[in-house]
Parts: sequence; structure tokens; C-alpha cells
Amino acid sequence: MAVITLTSDFGTQDHYVACMKGVILQTAPKATIVDITHDIAPHGIVQAAFVLRQIWPWFPPNTIHVAVVDPGVGTNRQILMARYSDQLVIAPDNGIVSLIHRDAQLQELRTVANRKFFSSTLSPTFHGRDVMAPVAAHIANGVRLSDIGPMTNHLEILKLPNPNRTDGMRLVGQVLYVDHFGNLITNVTVGDINALSARRGRVEVLVDDRSVGHIRATYGEVGAGQPLALVGSSQMLEIAINQGNAATALHATVGTPVTLY
Repeated sequence: MAVITLTSDFGTQDHYVACMKGVILQTAPKATIVDITHDIAPHGIVQAAFVLRQIWPWFPPNTIHVAVVDPGVGTNRQILMARYSDQLVIAPDNGIVSLIHRDAQLQELRTVANRKFFSSTLSPTFHGRDVMAPVAAHIANGVRLSDIGPMTNHLEILKLPNPNRTDGMRLVGQVLYVDHFGNLITNVTVGDINALSARRGRVEVLVDDRSVGHIRATYGEVGAGQPLALVGSSQMLEIAINQGNAATALHATVGTPVTLY
């Protein structure tokens, strides 16, 4: 049985997600549909890219991921079908696959173009339902990828910031993602931390100008309500409040600077 995942900014109070599932099940009734999240912030392409990158290693080969965060729906932007490390992603060509493209092996990249596999009625505002969902279902039923559309070399890549190494002894990154708990996930990798700690020993962390101390291993190393920095399950530096919300307590959001020294 094929696995089809859905990621979107549609929320769950409206009909949009259910419509996509219905379209899939009409064509591929035995497919296993997995909701990754439908709580991406409206038009949150960077957030969607981060979520897709985090879930990618945990799904089996031939999983089909459908990602619909599509502020350009109905324009001349392309829809892509890409194969990375034996999994597929169908998404608008707006940067959603940037982090997967950075970290996984690209095996095939095509534009979704064959209208034979689209819905019979095509809304210019709902390509998730009328293009991406039915194409995913047809692939789940065994349609060849070469039948979906032609190969392409064009891929939009997000211009995400990298940490800035100021003097060899200081690293300035920023918040990339804020999760449900209010944890601040940064663009500083565990490799960045190891390289800095090899030069200067114990590393201290600032969020804006507020110290959160040295890097810990677990939330429980500080008292309830206290801030801390640690390497999270994403293998990125996180800023958290033990049993609290770091985004609220530290007045931080995506783009807030985080300094390691």
C-alpha cells in the first residue's frame, strides 16, 4: 500500500484537507494517508520547508509527500515532482523543497504537466485538490513518473541565512522556526557548535542580548521557568524554557539573532 503524506497551511476547520483526501481515495482507495501538519502559518514556505526536512528521514522508501503551501497558486509557477533518496515530493516550485534538496540525494526532477492525471475540473485557486492530490493518487496506483511530465533543471531555492562567523570565536545565527511549545529552533547546527567548542571550550548562548547560559543536554538541567540552550532532535541549536514558552518569555520570533561565544 502506498503512503501519501499531506502538509499544508489549510488548517483543519475548513473543507480543504478533506477534499484532497477524498480525491486521493477515489483513485487510490488503499492508500495510507498521513497528515504531517495543516498548521503551517498561512503562506509559510520556510516553515513548510523546515517541517518537510525534519520528517523526511522517518518515512519508508516510495512515500509520496504532497506539500501545499502555495501563495502563487494559479500563476505561471510550476508544480514539481521530485524524487529524493527514494521518496517523492509533489509541491509548487516556490522553495518548499529547499532543505530536502540541500540534504538528500536528488534522483529525478520533473514538472507536473500531464493534464490526463488532473481532476476534470481545475480551479485556479485550489491546485492541491485538482492537481497535486490526483497526481499523487495516480502515482500510488503505479503510473510511471515519466508520464507525469518532462524532466526539468529549474528549481526555486530559498535564500536562507547561514550563521555568521564573526571572528573565529563567536558565531551569530538566528531563529529559523518556532515550534508548538514556543521552542526557538535556530539555523546553528551541531557541527557549528562542535567546531566552535573545539576552539574555545564551553559555549555560552545569547538570544538578542539575553544570556541563556551554556549549552545543556536536557530540559531538566534547569529549573521550571528557566531558559536554556540545547541541541534538539533536529540536530539544531534550540532555545527553550523548561515547562514554558521561550518565544513569549524572550520576545523572540523567526529572525531573532542568537549568538554563541
